[in-house]
Amino acid sequence: MINLRYFWFGANVLIWTVLFASTGIIGSIFEWRGKFMAWIAKTWSKLLLYIGGIDYEVFGLDNLEPNRSYIFAANHESALDIPLVFAGLPYHIVSVAKIELRRIPIFGWSMMAGGHFFVDRKNRKRAMKSLENAKTSMLKNPRSIIIYPEGTRSNDGSIGPFKKGGLVLAIDMDLPVVQVALCGTRECMGDEKFTLNNNNTIEMRIGKPIETNALGYEDRNKFVENVRDEVVRLKSKWDYQPAVLN
Repeated sequence: MINLRYFWFGANVLIWTVLFASTGIIGSIFEWRGKFMAWIAKTWSKLLLYIGGIDYEVFGLDNLEPNRSYIFAANHESALDIPLVFAGLPYHIVSVAKIELRRIPIFGWSMMAGGHFFVDRKNRKRAMKSLENAKTSMLKNPRSIIIYPEGTRSNDGSIGPFKKGGLVLAIDMDLPVVQVALCGTRECMGDEKFTLNNNNTIEMRIGKPIETNALGYEDRNKFVENVRDEVVRLKSKWDYQPAVLN
């Protein structure tokens, strides 16, 4: 059933995205490392979750070191995954996104200003070149990266196969990979279109980092399998107490 809450939330997403993105684009002229845009993304995410009446919990932050850079590998259930990640992780985070997002006025421009990476999934050669550019950028300006290795949203909540690209990048850069399970975002959006439920608390469950400095390209298949298995485990069972409760 269509509910008015969904359209109220959608209107706010549009309005606040334009305002925050425009502010971030202007601010990034004076701050090239993207830290201001990272603050914009975090504030935007928290505001939208608040406006939507969406409660969220973050488990496992105590597994991480505050001053390290990570590649966070998460499952993908709904559009709410994005504000949940940026609101819940206290890091300077950029994403590896499909190139189509770069063409969206204001939103795409703000992602470019924030130093996010874009990959052409339809062209393997260009995709590999984009990952090489990401590696060079990370060496000049270290930060953390969020990837969704499934490559698309899950239609039924199950976790699909993981693609290798972003995780091979972690091996190339010797960056630790953190498995992240995003839970309840699909249920919050509802099974039907144009719905938004307010009786669900969404969760982000953070695993322990996997060091990659001892891994080589030949280890990629097993590594990707292990990362996916841990995300599945985190999503199905959680044994820790919450590190952050919002």
